[in-house]
Amino acid sequence: MTDFLQPVRDFLACATPPEWVSAAVQDVPLLLQDHANCEKKAASTAMNMLFRYNERDQLQTELAQLAREELLHYEQVRELMQKRGISYRPVSAARYANGLRQHVRTSEPGHLVDLMIIGAFVEARSCERFAAIAPYLDVELKRFYTFLLRSEARHFQHYLGLAAAYSPTPIDERVAHFREVERELIESPDVEVRFHSGLPPARASAYAPASMNAHNSSERATCLN
Repeated sequence: MTDFLQPVRDFLACATPPEWVSAAVQDVPLLLQDHANCEKKAASTAMNMLFRYNERDQLQTELAQLAREELLHYEQVRELMQKRGISYRPVSAARYANGLRQHVRTSEPGHLVDLMIIGAFVEARSCERFAAIAPYLDVELKRFYTFLLRSEARHFQHYLGLAAAYSPTPIDERVAHFREVERELIESPDVEVRFHSGLPPARASAYAPASMNAHNSSERATCLN
């Protein structure tokens, strides 16, 4: 697991704060509902790109496959919810995606390149969080989230490759810019717990299992780059 996750960790500016893990595992039904929404939105985003950029052959091939996989993951999360008697409930979106999109350039091809870079960060953070929460979930969910790791890691590389392919100049500066924006969103206080939210309300971390605190004490606010 370490080998294929290392590029994800290297790409992100910081690890998920242990406070988020502590809060997230306190409400697994909410976590699953938000995860289902995220998978559906990821598929929708990929489909929107397919319609908007019809002339981009590489994008068409890679995002068509990605959209299928995201919908499959959505179905799998829904099946888990139904098996556990978790009914659908409206869940507000995290500030994360909008926080990243505020920095997207308006003119092409910069607009497309920035959207691909954002896609890479969303997928990389999803992968990193699956790995972060898996040890603290029940056997079935641990198996499921561990299973998802490889596909999410692959998705992040697809998006990053598309950004590089369609940019007329090196993307290093834009990646660095979004890396810092993403780090701020993850490490700054948030008002609710979602799959891509930042630091949870202070009360949530008070319920952290002792084993979790011990496991994560050395990783608190650790930057990876």
